[in-house]
Amino acid sequence: MDNDIKRLTRLTAILTQLQSKRLITARKLADKFGVSNRTIYRDMKTLERAGVPIVIEEGKGFRIMDSYRLPPIMFTEEEANALLTAELIIQSSKDSSLIQLFSEVTGKVRSVLPDIILSKTERLEQKMGVSNTYIDQTPKSKYLIDIQKALVDCLVIRIDYTNKAGQCTQRSVEPFAIYSNQYNEWVLVAFCQLRQQLRSFSLVNIDKLLITNAGFEPQKITFTEYLNKAFGN
Repeated sequence: MDNDIKRLTRLTAILTQLQSKRLITARKLADKFGVSNRTIYRDMKTLERAGVPIVIEEGKGFRIMDSYRLPPIMFTEEEANALLTAELIIQSSKDSSLIQLFSEVTGKVRSVLPDIILSKTERLEQKMGVSNTYIDQTPKSKYLIDIQKALVDCLVIRIDYTNKAGQCTQRSVEPFAIYSNQYNEWVLVAFCQLRQQLRSFSLVNIDKLLITNAGFEPQKITFTEYLNKAFGN
C-alpha cells in the first residue's frame, strides 16, 4: 500500500513537472524522485495508458503534446496564502507590466479556489501589506515582460534610454539577463551593439522599447560567471 501511495504521489508530481516545463529528461526525474531511469519510463507508460499524450524527443526528453491541457491544479490553503504573499511583494516591484500580469494570474487562481480557502485568503489579505506598495512613489518601469520574451526568444530590442546624466540615446541591444538591484529596480544586462560589450540598463530609464525581428547568438558566458566578474564572489 505504501509503495502504491508513493507511486501515485510521484505520478502526480511528474504530471506537474510536465505541465510546467517544455522538456524534462528521465535522468532529472529519476534524480528528483530517487528512482531509476527504468522506473521513470514505466511511469511514463502508465501516464500514457491513462490518456496523457506523452511525446518522447530522442536525446532531449519528455513533453506533453502541445494541444493537450491538464486539469486545473488544486491549491492548499498554505499554497494560496503563499501566492497572496507573492502578489503583495510583486505589487511593490518597480515594473507595471509585471504587476499587471501577475495580478491577472492570481485572478485566474482565485477563480478556481474552493470557497472555504478563498474566504480565508481574503481575510488574510486584509491583514497583510508591503510598505513599499503604499509609500514608494518613485518611477516604475513597464517593459519587464517584453524584455523577458525577447531574452528567451533571442531577439534584438531597440531602446530609447536616458542615463543618470540626463543624456538620451538610442541603442540596439541583445538581452542577456535581468536582475533586481538593492533599490528594487529591474536592471537589464545586454550586449550593446553600439558599445560592443555587455552593459547594464535600468528599466526605469528605458523611455521606449521595440522588439525587432532580428535574432542573435546568445553569449557564451553564463549569468553566474557574469555576476562573479562584475561584482566578485
